[in-house]
Amino acid sequence: MAIVRWEPFRELLSTQDRFNQLFNQTFSQVFGPESRELEKSSWAPAVDIYETGNNLVIKAELPGVDPKDVDVRIENGLLTITGERKLEKDVKEGNYRRVERSYGSFVRSFNLPPTINSENVNAEYKDGVLTLTLAKREEAKPKSIKIQVAGSEGKAQAAAGSTK
Repeated sequence: MAIVRWEPFRELLSTQDRFNQLFNQTFSQVFGPESRELEKSSWAPAVDIYETGNNLVIKAELPGVDPKDVDVRIENGLLTITGERKLEKDVKEGNYRRVERSYGSFVRSFNLPPTINSENVNAEYKDGVLTLTLAKREEAKPKSIKIQVAGSEGKAQAAAGSTK
């Protein structure tokens, strides 16, 4: 008898895939072509947010999105990225056999901390990634403080004075 490695989540994932297929088939049969519009209507790009010493950086994956179709706004401490990924026009919608990529409009919103200077924002789009660099306010930037050692100068002067 061969030893078989048991992976408990494999069965769970395959069951979930079957339910997704069943749901998608039923949804398309019940609602017809209109359901395809629902599939394309909303998606959310993946976002990474990290902090450096002087900035807060937000990177959003927007492959296939024209930068002209993206809008970035800051209003009352809320950063909002909106845009749209359009279906390619050179292929007719009826000719598609399978559509797995998401199309349509998207909106992502993030509350900004009060340490961010909303007047100093840099946006760059390269290789399908939108990078927003938001500068921190001066008072929020890390400061280096020189440490004075108490008594060390006095001891050095005392030692110098005693040798005279």
